[in-house]
Amino acid sequence: MATATLPASMGSRTWLERLLSLLAEVRAGEGFTALLLTANLFLLLTAYYIIKPVREALILTGGGAELKSYSSAFQAVLLLFLVPAYGAYASKVNRIRLINGVFLLFTSNLVLFYLLSKAEVPLGIAFFVWTSIFNVMVIAQLWSFANDIYTPEQGKRLFPIVGVGASVGAMAGSGITSLLVRPLGVYQMMLVAGGLLLACLLLTNIVHNREKARALDPARRQQAEQPLARDGGFQLVLRQRYLLLIALLILTLNLVNTNGEYMRDKVFSQAAQAAVTAGTAGGLSEQKLLLSYAADFQFWQNLAGVFLQFFLVSRIFKLLGVRGALFVLPVISLCSYSLIMAAPVFAYVRLAKILENSTDYSLMNTIRGALYLPTTREAKYKAKQAVDTFFVRFGDVLSGVVVFVAVRELGLRVQNMAAFNIGLVAVWILLALAIAREHRKLTVDRPEAA
Repeated sequence: MATATLPASMGSRTWLERLLSLLAEVRAGEGFTALLLTANLFLLLTAYYIIKPVREALILTGGGAELKSYSSAFQAVLLLFLVPAYGAYASKVNRIRLINGVFLLFTSNLVLFYLLSKAEVPLGIAFFVWTSIFNVMVIAQLWSFANDIYTPEQGKRLFPIVGVGASVGAMAGSGITSLLVRPLGVYQMMLVAGGLLLACLLLTNIVHNREKARALDPARRQQAEQPLARDGGFQLVLRQRYLLLIALLILTLNLVNTNGEYMRDKVFSQAAQAAVTAGTAGGLSEQKLLLSYAADFQFWQNLAGVFLQFFLVSRIFKLLGVRGALFVLPVISLCSYSLIMAAPVFAYVRLAKILENSTDYSLMNTIRGALYLPTTREAKYKAKQAVDTFFVRFGDVLSGVVVFVAVRELGLRVQNMAAFNIGLVAVWILLALAIAREHRKLTVDRPEAA
């Protein structure tokens, strides 16, 4: 379980802790670590959103959209090997060596990709797959680390602050890329991201040493230096009902969301074609109009996510708890796809997906971290890694199958896809109910953890 640290009641709050309390309840002695974890997640998401446009440019010029769509299946297959390898490594080294090893591996990969680009080696598909795996693995690991150092009660209060780093980092990464890509070039952005990963590594080591030194129980300090048990991530998920339910919920959530991305792209494409045909595109081509739609959508999605993370997530956690917060996103999705089914027009689809995606990237990401607070250290690192990598990517694969069958074979329209998603949301809600029951069982002896 999490390492017990010095009681928050010891001493008065610093100015930093009083400032952070504007976002969530922060007690004495908690502010600095919470800020470091927030900065860590901020740098990590900034790094990802710096290399994400590089990934898109390389795959579209080196393989095309079709190859991009096929890569999800390859990622899922690759993760069947990477997740057990991660678990085996975690069973041989302590916490900080595990984290350092993973970060140094990904950083060295970025340097290698840069060197290969200088040799004019085609990188499209390899870099696309690598980036997609990097994104889910390192973010899952950072949330695992936060789970390991916080008690369930602390995590419930402080995770909304930590999640701010992800929301702001996504916006910062996009902005930094726009500023630097012209003077530096595409491939040099890999080195910028690598430098940010090294900064993340430094912050993680500071937090690890700080929290280990603050631990009251010697056994807890020793625990941070011990490798995890030998059980693998997939074994844990399949053996424990609570973890399996989380995995199924994440798979369903991702299936719903990815289906929704198809609907959005379809309606946006139809709107762009109609505008060009009607002469109302302001002289823009269909491609440029779609780029404008996408940029506008991303801006408002990210802005809404930052607003939700800053002002609503901690309040939702305090009012509803982790269990109650589970139902916010499926209710929004239910309303969104009901609206799309009734009127699949540009304005409604845009609004529905902004609400759904911004809530997913803010509130739901924080919930996904908090669900592991009452679990074992093995579940926090290994099972979370399996769920947040393989089951997420397998959701993408299933969505590809659904879209192929529904559109190519059955000729279904956007309204039909929205109706299908409504049925999936019903399954999602049932899974959330089951998880809430299991979560209550895990926290029954510690009601503050709920």
